[in-house]
Amino acid sequence: MVYRNPRIPSKDRDLTWNNVIYDLVVWIFTIIFDLFFREIQPRGAHNIPRHGPVIFVGAPHANQFVDPMLLMRLARIEAGRRVSFLVAEKSYRRKFIGAVARALSAIPVARPQDLLRPATGTISAPDKSKPRELLGHGTLFTKECDKGGLISIPKSMGTFVIEEIVDDTHVILRKDMKPEALEVLTNPSSFKTAHKVDQTPLYEGVFDHLHAGGCLGIFPEGGSHDRPNLLPLKAGVAIMALGTMIKYPDSPLLIVPCGMNYFHPHKFRSRAVIEFGTPYTVPKELVDQYASGDHQGAITAMLEVIKQSLEAVTVTCADYETLMVIQAARRLYTPPSHKIPLPAVIEANRRIAVVFENHKNSPQAEQLTKAVLSYNHKLRSLGIRDHQVMSTYHIHPLVGVVLLCYRLGKLILLALGALPGAILFAPVFIATKIISMRKAKAALAESVVKIEAKDVVATWKLLVAMGLAPALYWFYSLMATYFCWKYNWFPSIRPVWLITFISMLILPLVSYASMRIGEVGMDIAKSMRPLFLVVYPFSSNSLSDLRKTREILAKEITEAVNKLGPDVFPDINDLLLERYPPTGHSLTRSISETSDVSLQTISHDITNEKNKFD
Repeated sequence: MVYRNPRIPSKDRDLTWNNVIYDLVVWIFTIIFDLFFREIQPRGAHNIPRHGPVIFVGAPHANQFVDPMLLMRLARIEAGRRVSFLVAEKSYRRKFIGAVARALSAIPVARPQDLLRPATGTISAPDKSKPRELLGHGTLFTKECDKGGLISIPKSMGTFVIEEIVDDTHVILRKDMKPEALEVLTNPSSFKTAHKVDQTPLYEGVFDHLHAGGCLGIFPEGGSHDRPNLLPLKAGVAIMALGTMIKYPDSPLLIVPCGMNYFHPHKFRSRAVIEFGTPYTVPKELVDQYASGDHQGAITAMLEVIKQSLEAVTVTCADYETLMVIQAARRLYTPPSHKIPLPAVIEANRRIAVVFENHKNSPQAEQLTKAVLSYNHKLRSLGIRDHQVMSTYHIHPLVGVVLLCYRLGKLILLALGALPGAILFAPVFIATKIISMRKAKAALAESVVKIEAKDVVATWKLLVAMGLAPALYWFYSLMATYFCWKYNWFPSIRPVWLITFISMLILPLVSYASMRIGEVGMDIAKSMRPLFLVVYPFSSNSLSDLRKTREILAKEITEAVNKLGPDVFPDINDLLLERYPPTGHSLTRSISETSDVSLQTISHDITNEKNKFD
């Protein structure tokens, strides 16, 4: 179903200079993202309302400034909508990011955590039986803090909202501190505070923006992160939705959940699937509850509605180990002869994750988890990936030698083709790597939720490349012009500045061609490891044992999904087996077929290698 209502005005569809600039910026970033990502797939784009006010809620917020740009790109291409995002005022003040944010009609929002400043004195929590109480030593709580403000515990142990200020040396928090924070506060420690921010003007602006038929984008987790699970949702998105319906009761406001699903989001030439869920309205009973004065109850209930809608379009796990198990289980359950598209991979991961979550305490699930982790460890020890285990099945060592030599020769030719562009663009690659790692390290030091701060890496790679690449091209072009003028090369090209112009056209094309050639070369290089294991006599037995382990494990995964899956998703098999039939002879999968591998899959060419996912 496509949501259309031409009678509802939509300010984002008006032809204004602001919207023209918006389209230009989105177009520029579309080109950049097509270079950075190998594949960007929308799923459920028909769910985007074509007219009227819309709040796009995205999660998980795993790619800092890349996430909103991807959403804006797809909303514009797929539905013709222009989305205004909320941007942290801290980011809005940055020169380049602020300029782009203003061009995209972003709405700055002051976040209390960005206003944290060192406070007077020290704090401690001497009584661990009272995890909400803090004792100050030489503090000025009545002057430097206020109710609803923040206190930041040292050593990245969390930021807490102040519920009550008793006096200058006693304060009560809204939520309990974690045991780790209490342990840190056994001894007096320094701390930071931030005053409560009045967001009333922001909310009023959002209400009016939505009333005019505009689109608003928000990541309700707050800041970006690299965790495999969703962070607790902030109240702001619920207040905006409920407040709009209070101020404009007849508003046809719709909320669209957006799942930001990436395969290695911080890496160059990675893949992304952006899923748009079914739009829904703000429940009337919650609007009435909010209007009656029960703000906290209505906000909590609204956040739960939003959270459930996001869980339907995202893959969330308790930790990375669980996520690795889920992804491995999906690969093992899907027969090698089935080539399912990228959006279906995400859906399969989600369904298997839900099945395992519902049965995580069962003996069968615990046993499979241990077996999958052991299998992953064996893969790492051999230096290959799951899809490569069966790719060399039935390949004779002599045939393996021929294939290895053929691919080695092909790799050398591709390396020579990619070499010029790689040398020219090397300064950009080096700079993006170094700067993005430094920014990730700095972001990790400032955050209490990030694991490795991978969520900022792609952003800084893009920002550095956008600034450095044009400067590098200009430098090379001017150098080419200078040498052509000095040594009278190409005397027929006059005036000499034409060489600069021609160089500026050729250099990006050389870089792009080298990138595509290098991409194919990397796929070939990755495919050579399993062939080497076939040829090398001391490792062939290990590979053979791993194939047998995979067959047994695939059989056990199939049994588990067939047994446990239908309780949660009656059509779980249809998703992978009937909807996406195999490329070989078989149309269904039974347990006995898990050890059957088609020769078409075994003798796959390098073109198939590109379609495999971790």
